[in-house]
Amino acid sequence: MEFLRPAGWQEALAVKAAHPDAVPLAGGTDLMVEINFDRRRPGRLLDLSLIPELRDHEVGPDTVRLGAAVPYRTVIERLRGPLPALALAAHTVGSPQIRNRGSVGGNLGTASPAGDSHPALLAAGARVEVASVRGSRLIPVDEFYTGPKRNALAPDELIRAVHVDTAHGPQQFAKVGPRNAMVIAVCAFALALHPNTRTVRTGIGSAAPTPVRARAAEEFLTGVLAEGGHWESGRPVAPAAARRFAELAAAACAPIDDVRGSADYRRHAIAVLARRTLHWTWAEHRGHRHEAAEHQAAEHQAAEHQAAEGAA
Repeated sequence: MEFLRPAGWQEALAVKAAHPDAVPLAGGTDLMVEINFDRRRPGRLLDLSLIPELRDHEVGPDTVRLGAAVPYRTVIERLRGPLPALALAAHTVGSPQIRNRGSVGGNLGTASPAGDSHPALLAAGARVEVASVRGSRLIPVDEFYTGPKRNALAPDELIRAVHVDTAHGPQQFAKVGPRNAMVIAVCAFALALHPNTRTVRTGIGSAAPTPVRARAAEEFLTGVLAEGGHWESGRPVAPAAARRFAELAAAACAPIDDVRGSADYRRHAIAVLARRTLHWTWAEHRGHRHEAAEHQAAEHQAAEHQAAEGAA
């Protein structure tokens, strides 16, 4: 096995162009397991650990840019506010040691249907920045997964960063497993409310050949919230509408039976998680609306008081 260790990003791209079969290695939390258990024996490893820019992140007003090697620990400790669903998902990844090394970029590269970050990225609206010596491009995360453990990278491309929309509303992530962490998800679900665009997005993991969005469920809930004036009033979604949203989320799945759970159980569990995350996110949205209304009322009262004093 040949070990390649470029000192910078441009050198890494040149090495990947010269050796398209070289397998990228950053945190190694997935790849080294496969190598240690002799499930994979690549001819070349491309070690990216000497490239500091891959561990940088930038928080903008509308987008967070995560370098491909930013570890889950950083997402948990520093990005909980702008990326709440991803931070919740990061909490469930492996052990503290794994979260210190594993990264969102690595999760994307592996493209496992059970990867914990995928539902959150789908719900938040992410773009994957990939590059080669030919140039760079942004791939919508919806289009990045092409099959079980397959992605849209060309042979000479590397993941450089992930661009995730900053949260403008509540987001939630939940997964089913024998325990909360250090376990592969039986299934997972993420939901993000986007009040700025009056839309919702979802993400489903470990319940289809690839991570998927429940698009029919999103369209249904978006219509319910708009037609019922829920965004303005903050009124709860009717139980019948919540049940229908859950049914449509389950219908988006194409699960299999395996040692972790049956296909029927996964569909049922996704429906339960869809209802729960809808309840949690909408309760948070209503709370924020109540706080905003109280603040607005206080400002109005203060303005009236000031006007009265001026008139006196």
